[in-house]
Amino acid sequence: MTFDYKRLTRTVFAGLLALSAGAGAALADDIKIAHVYGKTGPYEAYAKQSHVGLMMGLEYATDGTMEVNGNKLVVIEKDTQLKPDIGKAALAEAYGDDEVDIAVGPVSSGVALAMLPVAEEYEKVLIVEPAVADSITGENWNRYIFRTGRNSSQDAIANAVALGADNVSVATLAQDYAFGRDGVAAFKEALAGTGAKLVFEEYAPTDTKDFTASAQRVFDALKDEPGRKFLFVIWAGGGNPIGKIKAMDPDRFGVEIATGGNILAAMKAYKELPGMEGATYYYYDIPKNPVNDWLVAEHQKRYDAPPDFFTAGGMSAGIAIVDALKKAGSTDTEALISAMEGMEFETPKGKMMFRKEDHQALQSMYHFKIKADPNVEWGIPELVRELKIEDMNIPIRNQ
Repeated sequence: MTFDYKRLTRTVFAGLLALSAGAGAALADDIKIAHVYGKTGPYEAYAKQSHVGLMMGLEYATDGTMEVNGNKLVVIEKDTQLKPDIGKAALAEAYGDDEVDIAVGPVSSGVALAMLPVAEEYEKVLIVEPAVADSITGENWNRYIFRTGRNSSQDAIANAVALGADNVSVATLAQDYAFGRDGVAAFKEALAGTGAKLVFEEYAPTDTKDFTASAQRVFDALKDEPGRKFLFVIWAGGGNPIGKIKAMDPDRFGVEIATGGNILAAMKAYKELPGMEGATYYYYDIPKNPVNDWLVAEHQKRYDAPPDFFTAGGMSAGIAIVDALKKAGSTDTEALISAMEGMEFETPKGKMMFRKEDHQALQSMYHFKIKADPNVEWGIPELVRELKIEDMNIPIRNQ
């Protein structure tokens, strides 16, 4: 019997090719990202901005390839409808049935709080963007949660810098759920060191249309206070009360309206409040850095409008995902957590850093004063001062 060396060589070579092809296929597995957010409902505008920003962030961080280390990025969208039970189920479906490697979202703090335990159950990373409540990276946090969005304390401390001073009295009007209540609690804490005092808290349902009774309670609480008097509004979504309260003539009681930043549509009401001070997370014309330059130019070119409040946040989340995948060299959850803890990354707002203790992204905030320009539809937040990471002592609330 003769031995066919040529046949053996062909067989071995074919086997090696098959192994090589199999390895290539393994290396080329898609990286699945779920965007679980409120596509429908009162925060639809926020959601759209967040998704546009996420996709632009992934594009920017991968130089347009939408690949990391040869692996294609695939984004799966799921609608929470702004309902906690649906958000919880949608995230479980993403991790379980869709086998996504990482998830981003949601818009609402109430929905986010329902989703946090799902990330822990499936042992998968959830990047919270843009939900704000302190409790997300505070008492309800777990080690699988990271947040690129700002938290209530960052909002509060920045706005306390803008408004706080001796002989200042403040009343708050906020929505009656986690975002509003956490926001007021953080703002009250932040004001304590400024010389200002918080004298009254008013909470209203998120779907409130008539603010007459709420405004009157605020006016009654403030009207006899000495010095400057502010009504500070913490409100998300449609139905923002600022315009309606301004129409009730708070000036007759010496009450000034103040609030933080918002989307451009909501800031149309700010045009009637020139000189109003507050603090914002983002306004497209404030940060000066290469990432924001790219975002502003590309968004204007593609959508014939500047990027909005939540576009920047979505982009930051996209950049964080790509940077984490590159640093970890893997989609393994433990590798991602190790890579992300303490990770610094460049965003439209400049540097962000995931704090190791609670995975909150530390970032700049912007103290502004509103300017009215007849050629611009909204009140323009002109920069007074950038509050950088080192300028704010953001409490760690998860311990």
